[in-house]
Parts: sequence; structure tokens; C-alpha cells
Amino acid sequence: MRKTLTRGVLWWLATRTAPALSADPVDQPSPVDTVEERAAGYCELVRGIGDAEAALELAPEVFGSFGAVNTGEAEGGTALGKPKLRATAGVSYDFVGLYRGRTLRRHAQAQCRRHQALSSLQAAVRQGTGLGEEAALEARAAALQEALPRAEQLITSLRSDLQEGRATLEELNAVQVRLDHLRSLHADTALARERLAARPKLPSGQKLEALLAELRSADDAVEAHAGNLRRAQAWELSVRGGYDEVFDIDQDVPLFGQIMLTYDLGNLWQGSANERARQGRRRSLMEEVDGVPQQVAELLGELRARQRSEELRLREVITLVSDLEGQLREVESMQTREVRRFRDYLLLELARLRAERAYLGAHVESLKRFLDEGTQ
Repeated sequence: MRKTLTRGVLWWLATRTAPALSADPVDQPSPVDTVEERAAGYCELVRGIGDAEAALELAPEVFGSFGAVNTGEAEGGTALGKPKLRATAGVSYDFVGLYRGRTLRRHAQAQCRRHQALSSLQAAVRQGTGLGEEAALEARAAALQEALPRAEQLITSLRSDLQEGRATLEELNAVQVRLDHLRSLHADTALARERLAARPKLPSGQKLEALLAELRSADDAVEAHAGNLRRAQAWELSVRGGYDEVFDIDQDVPLFGQIMLTYDLGNLWQGSANERARQGRRRSLMEEVDGVPQQVAELLGELRARQRSEELRLREVITLVSDLEGQLREVESMQTREVRRFRDYLLLELARLRAERAYLGAHVESLKRFLDEGTQ
């Protein structure tokens, strides 16, 4: 029975081959991104596993054995000779392992790509219909930040007029309600921005359809490399050589060499089975009810419906803002108390509509960037 040589020899061989094996050109760093940083741990895991398994395929094997063998027949051919001690040691290398080792690394790289695309899509699903809202909230916050100081001045001026008898309590309350609405909208906007900041972000410039296509491509590559590994197991092309000595027997050269090619006939039936597995994986990815592709498809429908709704509302708000700005220009030159009160109402209502216009405009533009218009 064959026994391995000392662990020290194996350790020495592993330390000599490991640096060369780790320098594979397949392992190229991906661009740094927030979501890809979240997937970095998984990528490190699968690449480490791939390198560990590839190391066993790419490196040669050393072997050794020691035992007793029968040396042949005795004189007259009636009995076997006395057992002789035999020592064998050598190196074996399977050239098909080169292909298997590189395929293992490609398989790990495909798994990393798949997880990166999956992480990006999961980030989009987590944001839901709020996808693209970050820029919209920022635009609304900026509009409110600009309008609130003037609104505060209007309230201060109106309170002064109330004390001097030039305004009524009803007028003050009406303006105060509008100001409170602006303050509440400003507070809600700040809260929504903080909530979105805590969620994983979708990579900038990415479209959901493109990410979904990347997930399908990477998932298909994972199964394709797995099928290649299964087919490669049917082949072996190895070269063996080393030292082989039978003690007490004269040997001119106690060395041996051997080339061996083996083929498993089961490979003849592997092709169709691997293709069924690949097609089944594609269908499974898209048909899984709770899977990310199904969730993304539902999200795309919701986002497109919201985009159409907000585009319609944006046109209405633009018309309202234009109308109020025209009215404001007309009353600016009038100096009566009633006109000034109407002007104050217009200013506050105009501030609210401008904030809504800023939100809708930025959100519609963000949705256009995230959605693939060509698939509608």
C-alpha cells in the first residue's frame, strides 16, 4: 500500500508553489464602490477557496512506498522467490490539472461577479420606490432652506402689524398655518434623507436592467464553469517518474518513468446532462417567486408607474408656479393692506410649490437614469 512521504516534504513543496499559483491574471481587482465593498468579504471567501482548490490541481504530487514484493520464480519454475524489500519514491503530474486549476479560479471570479450584481440589486430593492429620491430630497431641502427665512420675516412683520392694529388675528393664523406646513415639510425631508443615508446605495450611473442582465450573465458563467469542471474529471494525462529499488537485486538503473492517459466513458453522457443543468439554473433564477430578479421586475413596474405620475404632476406644478409668479408680479406694485396680505399668502404658497417642483424635477431625472427606457 502506497504511503505518503513526510509532511515536511509536502510543506516545502507547497511553500515553493504557492506564490506562483496566487499570481493568476484572472484575479483582477474590481472598481471600488459602496455596494462592491459590501460584497468584498464574499469575494475574498470564494477567491480564497478557489485558490486553495486550484493549488492542489496545479502543483505536482510526490509519493513514496516501502514494502516487500515477490521477486520471481525459483529455479525450476515451481515456486516463487523469497520476498524482497522494495522502496519507491517519485513525482507525478497531471497536465489536465492545469485546466482544472484555472477553471476553478474562473468559477470563483464568476461567483464574485454574481454576488456583486446581486448586492447592487438588493440595495435597489431595499430602497424600493424611494430609489433615486436622494437627489430629489436634496433639491427640496435646498428650496425650503432658501424660502424659510423670508417666511419667518413675514410672520415677524405680521405680528408687528397685529400689535399696531394693522392686521387681524385670523390673518396671522392663516399665514402661521402655511409657515408650519413649510416647517413640517422641511423636517420630514431631513428625516427622509437620514433614513436613506442609512441604507445601502445603488452604484451611481447604474440601470436596474443592466444590473439584472449582469446577474444573469454571471450566474450563467458560474454554472458553465461548474460544468467544465465536471467534464474535466473524466480525463487524466499524467507523467510519473522517480526512484524504484528492490533490495538484494542487481539493478543497473533503479529509476522508472511512465506516461498515463485515462478517459472515463461516462463523459459521453455528460454533455446533455450539463446543458440541462445550465438551462434549469437559468429558469430557476428567473422563476423563483421570492428571488431578487422577480422583486426587481416588480420594482421596475412600480418605478415606471411613479415616473409617469410624477411627470404629469410636474407639468401641473410648473403651470401653477408660473401662474402664481405672474400674480405675484401684478400685486407687488399695489400697496393696500388687503393686497399685501394676499401677497404674503402667494409667497408662502409659491415657496411650497417651488419645493415640490424641485423635488419632482430631480426625482424624475433620477428615475430616468436608473430605468432602462428601451425596455418599456
